[in-house]
Amino acid sequence: MAKSLTQEFVKGLWDEVPPFRLVLGLCPVLAVTKSVENGIGMGLATTFVLVCSNMLVSSLRKVIPGKVRIACFIVIIATFVTVVELVMQAYAYPLFLKLGIFIPLIVVNCIVLGRSEAFASKNGIFRSLLDGLGIGIGFTLSLAALAAVRELIGTGGLTIWTDWNLAFDVFGPAYKPFSFMVEAPGAFVALGLMLCLMNLVGKK
Repeated sequence: MAKSLTQEFVKGLWDEVPPFRLVLGLCPVLAVTKSVENGIGMGLATTFVLVCSNMLVSSLRKVIPGKVRIACFIVIIATFVTVVELVMQAYAYPLFLKLGIFIPLIVVNCIVLGRSEAFASKNGIFRSLLDGLGIGIGFTLSLAALAAVRELIGTGGLTIWTDWNLAFDVFGPAYKPFSFMVEAPGAFVALGLMLCLMNLVGKK
């Protein structure tokens, strides 16, 4: 039993990590990974929505009629997205401005809706919590890793969190940034290279 519960959590960190294994949620993955700060912020927001919506969907799974389950799931997800929006506006407004429209778009993120439909609606609350937490952390780590590659090559530094002055000039003033990597085409190139790397590691 314990092993099974552990697997529910761990699967989201590698076997079912959304962008690289399930190839889901690519819109925010490509759009907000210009900096590590943006990637972490988006990942944490999505994780909160995933965990809370999974738990609520699981607790109401026997009450929600099958014919309107998708509409009910979207209402539940939208509620938690609104909570995230309000909290970010109150306590992390600069980050909220950077992420922009992609915070409200969590409502239609295929990862969140997919976990509600495929897992939470068929499993208990604790398993759903572990599933949402594992997938959310995996998604956050994926965003942070992709953002680190893009930002490091594109600017020569890393911005972890602006409010805490966690910004580092890694390569120094002599480095000539490859600005292509922090533009939209660079996101596709970086994602493709990381997908290739994940596949190679997975085969080994």
